[in-house]
Amino acid sequence: MEDQIRTFVNFLEAERNASRETVRNYRSDLRQLASFLHAAGHRSGPLRAAAVTTEQIRAYLHWLDRKGEKASSLARKLACLRSFYRFLVREGSVQNNPAEGLRSPKIPKLLPRVLTKDDAGALMDFPTGESPLSLRDRALLETLYSTGARVSEAVGINMGDLSLVEGLIHLRGKGRKERVVPIGHVAIDAITRYRESLAVSAVRHQLSAPLFLNHRGGRITTRSVARIVAQYSRLLAGGAVSPHALRHSFATHLLDEGADLRSIQEMLGHASLSTTQKYTHLAADQLAAVYDRAHPRARPSGAAVTRKDHKPS
Repeated sequence: MEDQIRTFVNFLEAERNASRETVRNYRSDLRQLASFLHAAGHRSGPLRAAAVTTEQIRAYLHWLDRKGEKASSLARKLACLRSFYRFLVREGSVQNNPAEGLRSPKIPKLLPRVLTKDDAGALMDFPTGESPLSLRDRALLETLYSTGARVSEAVGINMGDLSLVEGLIHLRGKGRKERVVPIGHVAIDAITRYRESLAVSAVRHQLSAPLFLNHRGGRITTRSVARIVAQYSRLLAGGAVSPHALRHSFATHLLDEGADLRSIQEMLGHASLSTTQKYTHLAADQLAAVYDRAHPRARPSGAAVTRKDHKPS
């Protein structure tokens, strides 16, 4: 099965032009299934993809569910298995797709957590000191919030992707789609101070050199970015957030200040405007919450009312 996984991954990279994140996730998911089947004693010796049954995949998903995997993660893993077997069917390696008839778990449609503008400002100020790592953390937070970049896009930024004079930055998004977005002066200043704090080296000035470095001088990873964001956001009253919360905050705050959805769509790199429209619902919910707290006749005296969604008659 390992050879078939390798062939499928090569197909994703060469013909589907899949992002590194997608390739890494799919490879990991398929190997996890293989490891589960071996550990569960479903078969001995080399595992063949054609020998995997629908019941075995169902058992694998049930095992993941018992481990506490999120519904979104289960859905992604099942989608990976469907794609893998569709590829093998087209290639003639297997006759049937054992994942095709399985139903994806229902994913709750939750609105993303968004920082208030005050909390976003406070978060940017939490990294203090003049060490290269402190300046890097400040520049990283400012870049995420200033551009709305996905964390995978932020770690992929190279020195040559910056146009500091014009206030633009080149991002590589999902499916290797590329876009150029504005970056604010505060973020530019933070990046400049960070890069100037590094030891003088030829690598620092190469256009292909990574913008954000780890403590060993290599490109920072998405996991490291998640840890950095959690470390500082833990100091906020609402607790820690993920890097994606800065992307949501970027979009919502732009909308609050009058930016149009089409422009926000372009900056976020959304293929569909409907993906961007969730921020209009989020902004409406925030306005409703403010109204409930502030208006003297928003609720009965002494009562705490939780606003629920309703449709106008």
